[in-house]
Amino acid sequence: MAFSGATPGRTPQGLGSRAASASFPCPTLGLGSAEAEDDEEEPAEIHLCVLWNSGYLGIAYYDTSDSTIHFMPDAPDQESLKLLQRVLDEINPRSIVTSAKQDENMTQFLGELDSQEHREPKRPEIVFLPSVDFGLEISKQRLLSGNYSFIPDSMTATEKILFLSSIIPFDCLLTVRALGGLLKFLGRRRIGVELEDYNVSVPILGFKKFVLTHLVSMDQDTYSVLQIFKSESHPSVYKVASGLKEGLSLFGILNRCRSKWGEKLLRLWFTRPTQDLGELNSRLDVIQFFLLPPNLEMAQMLHRLLGHIKNVPLILKRMKLSHTKVSDWQVLYKTVYSALGLRDACRSLPQSIQLFQDIAQEFSDDLHHIASLIGKVVDFEGSLAENRFTVLPNIDPEIDEKKRRLMGLPSFLTEVARKELETLDSRIPSCSVIYIPLIGFLLSIPRLPSMVEASDFEIEGLDFMFLSEEKLHYRSARTKELDAFLGDLHCEIRDQETLLMYQLQCQVLARAAVLTRVLDLASRLDVLLALASAAREYGYSRPHYSPQLLGVRIQNGRHPLMELCARTFVPNSTECGGDKGRVKVITGPNSSGKSIYLKQVGLITFMALVGSFVPAEEAEIGAVDAIFTRIHSCESISLGLSTFMIDLNQVAKAVNNATERSLVLIDEFGKGTNTVDGLALLAAVLRHWLALGATCPQIFVATNFLSLVQLQLLPQGPLVQYLTMETCEDGNELVFFYQVCKGVAKASHASHTAAQAGLPEKLIARGKEVSDLIRSGKPIKPVKELLKENQMENCQTLVNKFLKLDLEDPNLDLDIFMHQEVLPAAKSVL
Repeated sequence: MAFSGATPGRTPQGLGSRAASASFPCPTLGLGSAEAEDDEEEPAEIHLCVLWNSGYLGIAYYDTSDSTIHFMPDAPDQESLKLLQRVLDEINPRSIVTSAKQDENMTQFLGELDSQEHREPKRPEIVFLPSVDFGLEISKQRLLSGNYSFIPDSMTATEKILFLSSIIPFDCLLTVRALGGLLKFLGRRRIGVELEDYNVSVPILGFKKFVLTHLVSMDQDTYSVLQIFKSESHPSVYKVASGLKEGLSLFGILNRCRSKWGEKLLRLWFTRPTQDLGELNSRLDVIQFFLLPPNLEMAQMLHRLLGHIKNVPLILKRMKLSHTKVSDWQVLYKTVYSALGLRDACRSLPQSIQLFQDIAQEFSDDLHHIASLIGKVVDFEGSLAENRFTVLPNIDPEIDEKKRRLMGLPSFLTEVARKELETLDSRIPSCSVIYIPLIGFLLSIPRLPSMVEASDFEIEGLDFMFLSEEKLHYRSARTKELDAFLGDLHCEIRDQETLLMYQLQCQVLARAAVLTRVLDLASRLDVLLALASAAREYGYSRPHYSPQLLGVRIQNGRHPLMELCARTFVPNSTECGGDKGRVKVITGPNSSGKSIYLKQVGLITFMALVGSFVPAEEAEIGAVDAIFTRIHSCESISLGLSTFMIDLNQVAKAVNNATERSLVLIDEFGKGTNTVDGLALLAAVLRHWLALGATCPQIFVATNFLSLVQLQLLPQGPLVQYLTMETCEDGNELVFFYQVCKGVAKASHASHTAAQAGLPEKLIARGKEVSDLIRSGKPIKPVKELLKENQMENCQTLVNKFLKLDLEDPNLDLDIFMHQEVLPAAKSVL
């Protein structure tokens, strides 16, 4: 509010002027906590639309985190809908939209899905729409008539059709119908714009294709037991309710991304290990380039620039809804300038690497145009001061003129106030002329002691308006003239600057495609720099891929997590492939490292399949299409299953789905039930796989069932290889070498492990005695000393009962006492 007061003998104080610079604001301008708050990602929801017909699947989903529609071209699927289940496991949709007229298989699938109350993280909502909403022609019409910010307004209807045809495969009829149904659902539910005016549509910032071909199959149990992801409660009391933090996991040690979208892409890569050798080698080429010592400084510089790449989709979504904040313009400005820095840096790097070439070419001059517009138009300093969008001088002459009037108001209003004071009653000591937005100019007079009633406020020639803080406010002839002459300057300036902001938003949204591409390529660079940093620090090496090899060959491999926790770590080699040794049976004492070895093989294989360097001297990865595990029982009360049943389910997945290109890791299967039954089940499962011959998967089995070997429960042949963990007995001590070698363990050495756990020596000795008696087939007799101690305790108890008897009690029945107390106790004594 601008104002000026006039009092005789007092100099009025004018408004301070603020100097505005016409040059570009520095892209490193700090935003403080405002940027951190604005960059917070809103809780993402995914809404999936699916159709299945004649053995083909059409899928499209809307992701609220980036306001983008993703679609999968028509893909063949079996009647069991395994492909659809894989999509659901990966994206975890909040709702699933489909046609009310469905095939029996789809109906059964959705019914089973709806009955899974224990589904994590949350059971999706099943939404049925009338089949007419999925009609082909009406779906095409919805797609072509949509309001998309990434399509320039200057395009004609024909050009818009051609533009969309280059993005959306209109020849995939199921996909087009799924997209049409999804748009109908979004419009009906008004996802993200529930509280907006009805003419505000759901923001759609782009269409992206996704495919699930060449992916390596891994279930959630495998991710859990290999500790690829591990969520823990946040230690801060302020974030307990807000979410989890990443614990000690493979993702945790490799995630060195500077941007949230880089972290999101790394997590996506981890959930989509691939067999696409071209994609894997392109990732490894970038990592290898940054591992070269001369390129370390360049990697650090790029890493710093990536720290300024912020949440562009959220800003574009706010622009689409006209909810842009002041800090959004600064964040976008810094992001664009950082992207230009990345482009200039990548142009100096070898263009033979595809990522550098893409950044150099696709970070077009549109970025410079956006940065120039923002830098020349937006007054960052003034915007932060006034907490609204303001423009720099020399952008709009009309705005500049009104701002000059506004800046000159204090001295002008002081002069007007002096003239008003001359015409007022002499009892009034002072007055001032103030300006209030939306109300206008008013004459302000201090309340006199004689002004008690409302009728006392009336002054001839003045219109009373209101009383505030012992000040009376009036309209006079001069203030009315000011209203007519100057108008509502504040509102007019704000309206004109808002119009300029809208025009600037349109310019930015018209170039949303290049901003989206910037985010995609910058995220990819961020991930690969993070993997390069981890590979440099931990001494990882580049894996090699051999499509002809069925299995993996690892030389001196290490467990990426265990080597960080142990003082010394003993590396082990692995070789599985071809027709020999497809089933590796690993025996050894408890705590000798069998489980770590299995997880090590799985983790190294997984890291190679996401395009990362691996903890090994050399690694050759064959054609692996799936990784199955039965290592740890993921117990859950909500599942309503016993631990052994969960173990059986995990093995059943491997038995039913593993191929000759699958890697199967089994640890201690069968221990959850009777020893004989567990051993029989383990032998039956292995014999089933061995009977497959050349199509047998690559299997690693760690077990303490030495009878599996001693009783020769597995057929002899080249497919089976026996390995053990090397140990050495030094007197009564057992020394672990943690080295894998050929052979079979002679004993489990459970007593040694029990001693390490702190069990009393007497118990350990008794356990060894019973174990020897069982092996020799001799009867097990109770311990005499323990038996004597129990007899003495029973005798003492019986004597105490006799001493407590009151023989003079007339109600005492000795026969009952003898039958209920003495005789049962006498049996235990004798």
